[in-house]
Amino acid sequence: MAEIPVYEITKDDLSRFSGRGPAFVTFGEVMVRETPADMERPERTRLVHLSMAGSEYTLAIGLSRMGIPSAYITRVPDNPYGRALRNIAREQGVNTDYLVWAPKTEPMGRLIYEIGRTPRQDVGIYQRMFSAASRLGAGMVDWKAALKDAVLFHTSGITFGLAVHSRYERNYCYEAFQEAMAAKPDGCLVGLDFNYRATLWSPEQAREIMTPIVSDHVDILVTTIEDMAKLYGLSCGQYSAKQIVDGDIGPLEDDDIRSFAEQVHQRFHTRIVAITIRYPDSFEQHRWESAAADADGNFFRSPAIRPITLLDRLGGGDTWNAGFYYGLLTAGFGWEGLVKGVLVGDAATRLKQTLMFDLPIVDKAEIQALMKADVLGGGKRTVR
Repeated sequence: MAEIPVYEITKDDLSRFSGRGPAFVTFGEVMVRETPADMERPERTRLVHLSMAGSEYTLAIGLSRMGIPSAYITRVPDNPYGRALRNIAREQGVNTDYLVWAPKTEPMGRLIYEIGRTPRQDVGIYQRMFSAASRLGAGMVDWKAALKDAVLFHTSGITFGLAVHSRYERNYCYEAFQEAMAAKPDGCLVGLDFNYRATLWSPEQAREIMTPIVSDHVDILVTTIEDMAKLYGLSCGQYSAKQIVDGDIGPLEDDDIRSFAEQVHQRFHTRIVAITIRYPDSFEQHRWESAAADADGNFFRSPAIRPITLLDRLGGGDTWNAGFYYGLLTAGFGWEGLVKGVLVGDAATRLKQTLMFDLPIVDKAEIQALMKADVLGGGKRTVR
């Protein structure tokens, strides 16, 4: 393997993004997360921590903290929780100019989350039917203005599953997405985290909606081996789709992941495929790696599978996305960007998963120090 560089992410030239609107724009749903504050089970607790949880929201905050001007769009009730969503985004530097305000009586999605301990698993109960965000539809956002300076526009499969979950006759978020596609400027790429959630829709329902979205619009697809095996029957080199779905797989070779990425490229005609791989050894101890490949044959995989001592895994994948996009946005959408994106993403997500709650309150200096330690060794305590 070629020598892995130590990227200096604290001194990147971000001047290209100054004096302009958001370079990264995303839309989706934010939920109010309720986590027992007394370590009781949810049915017994009378004291909960309230926090905000949402895939695209987490990603926008992560990128903003790394210095990329970012905007987040959703439809949110004009009540204290909706304003909390806005205020948290603003304090992290995220642009909220294009939030759509719904009547205060409309619900926000809710996540009741019980943190597990080995051997008891964590449990999440989603209450997302009829949420204000699920009705973010056509004619509500001035997409031309919102995307005026955008280099990258992102959403996730979760967003398109909301209407199916709520049994609407129309998929409002898909209609809004179509408007965004018509309004985005030339040169603005589209990224999507497939993010299949069985709690929202069936594989058949997801395939029907997601296949044309990815095939027709998506340049950068972030996904997992498991999602593609379950929904599209894709194998991963020596491992069949059935083995993957059943969890009956062993060590992954580079050729296995390359083969998987090539199948994704062929099926969806994507420009870049990014793959996140989690190895849950116990509730508290996970291992992590990732890989990325482009349509030109460039491929980069994490130099090592790294351990994480978990405090809270939620938001980990979205934080990886933020680091990966940071690499692409600052080093380009070719080989250099793939390498930098994987390395920054791996470091960012490993740090985030040692923190409670979803949001990646991680500093660039921390990411830099971990990346340096990964390459050069060490692990001294950070002095602030």
